[in-house]
Amino acid sequence: MPDSLTIQLTNQTTTPNIHAFITGLAIQHNMARVFLKPDGKSLYYPESPPPGQILQPLTQDCAIPLGAPGNTVTVTIPQIAGGRIWFSAEKPLTFLRNPGGPGGGAALVEPSVLNPSDPNADVDFAFCEFTLNNDQLFANISYVDFVPRLPIALTLQTRDGAVQHVSGMAPDGLERVCAGLRAQAAKDGRPWDKLVVRAKGEDGERPLRVLNPTHGNAVGASFEGYFEPLVDAAWKKYAEKREKAHHGLRMRLPLMDKGPETQAQAVLRINTQAAPGVLEGSVPSGSNDLVIGGEAFGRPTTADILGCNSGPFTTGPSPKRNAIIPRLAAAFQRGCICEVSEHPSQPETFYKCDPTNHYSRIVHECNLDGKGYAFAYDDVQPDGGADQSGKVNAGDPKVWVVAVGGGAAYVGDRMP
Repeated sequence: MPDSLTIQLTNQTTTPNIHAFITGLAIQHNMARVFLKPDGKSLYYPESPPPGQILQPLTQDCAIPLGAPGNTVTVTIPQIAGGRIWFSAEKPLTFLRNPGGPGGGAALVEPSVLNPSDPNADVDFAFCEFTLNNDQLFANISYVDFVPRLPIALTLQTRDGAVQHVSGMAPDGLERVCAGLRAQAAKDGRPWDKLVVRAKGEDGERPLRVLNPTHGNAVGASFEGYFEPLVDAAWKKYAEKREKAHHGLRMRLPLMDKGPETQAQAVLRINTQAAPGVLEGSVPSGSNDLVIGGEAFGRPTTADILGCNSGPFTTGPSPKRNAIIPRLAAAFQRGCICEVSEHPSQPETFYKCDPTNHYSRIVHECNLDGKGYAFAYDDVQPDGGADQSGKVNAGDPKVWVVAVGGGAAYVGDRMP
């Protein structure tokens, strides 16, 4: 694996005022916070401001101008963990420094879509995520926080000539997402339409971004209680039942009955796709937990399901439990926990029944190739199944193309 990688940043928008920022943790520099400088090769490690001095500006300009529409800027990055390539239209993003960051440097205050006082709150921006380490380049487009106005497409060519591509959305992708959310809100009365955010001072109805329902409370879009009927249905479906033959009928009896009995229940099966293998689950009689392979899961709330990282989905020291959590959470997100008993299930089972995550459904429908992380575990798929996550990855990357704007986004395995 090389110590560095070439990235081609391509402006596919209709404006020359596009700036890129590349941030992350420098693996070979004590994991210090790092920016790429505008020359596309030099590095800037933000200094920690004195104690008590917060929200300080960067001491160097790190905006990389992409030039006119159709122009490509080539940059070179070192090995970086937790990296992001940010794009903004019309004006550069503002990053701020706080004391006490990783590697002895600054703690970085990144642009936020949730803080109305953030200097970037009304800036049209987007980002993709990546890590380049000794093992591989792993990169993806993400809608886990929001859908931006600026679409991003990824293309990765490996040293043997193979090409991986994620198309992203067309230039009007955000408008299509908004239309889908408005239609769903009209259908079920839930506040999907309130997830649409518009910039202050902009004329008309043009959206700036759409928030993931995980962040709905920031814009008055509460989904409290939304997934609870699905949880109740799952607990009912996978509850252990005891039945006894009586006068030619099969009658459900309490567990303490000692007469002839037979099991009659649906069994949940989770393929951990790891060492524990396929694990069976049910809700034992007298219990309120869904027990999968000996691991007990309490009833998740809507917030637990949307966030994938709280309540029964909190990871811990058990590798078995940690392997179950993504697959169980994805089954709830996609609304298919009751439709099929074996998970991960095939994509044709996703988002077919309510309640389901319609934000995720619509986001996938609006991507040209259907790919992109719409929730934290959107990479969960059956063995050999179609990827949903919008990732490119390889241990032998040659060149990585990151295109912003959707003007020449495509579907298929070819270099642009």
